[in-house]
Amino acid sequence: MIDKKNITGIILAGGKSSRMGTDKGFLILNNQPFVQYSIDALSPLVSEIIIVSDNPDYDVFGLKRINDITKNAGPVAGICSGLEASSTDYNLILSCDIPLINTHILEILIDNIDANSEIIQVESNGKSMPLIALYKKDVAKTFNSFLKNDERRLRVVIKSCKSKNMVLEKENEFTTMNVNTQTELKAVEDAYKH
Repeated sequence: MIDKKNITGIILAGGKSSRMGTDKGFLILNNQPFVQYSIDALSPLVSEIIIVSDNPDYDVFGLKRINDITKNAGPVAGICSGLEASSTDYNLILSCDIPLINTHILEILIDNIDANSEIIQVESNGKSMPLIALYKKDVAKTFNSFLKNDERRLRVVIKSCKSKNMVLEKENEFTTMNVNTQTELKAVEDAYKH
């Protein structure tokens, strides 16, 4: 396993969620904000955690927070900002709206590091999850050049990188549930109780 001193955790908490009407990192599950679950899942595996958000409210967590380099350009800009701020070759990237994520899932990504892959992402329910993934720092260059050309679709950028997917077993798929609506929030709350 790669030593944690060579891995940074990057939490993307930049999005103003239009559908939830609030900053998703501060949604509460079991008396704890969503972003805390991402922090807890990353902590055992990384030497530093960086939160990418223009919202100073995140400073309450006592972690390094950086602003998005390119405003309103979505996860492509967030990932690029995080990678450029990182001082390690390997970076675990999580969005702040997956409160059921756990350290075990992230260990699967680390265990599958190889010489060729620039991005290793989780695949859950048949979908690749670029916001639960391990990125090599070097891909920041690729992301940057796409941003300069105004390309904001994350999947387009990832296609131009060497990526591979780690397919989750059925019983782990619940860990990747993300929340964009009140209905999804309720589903996560129900899954958390079980």
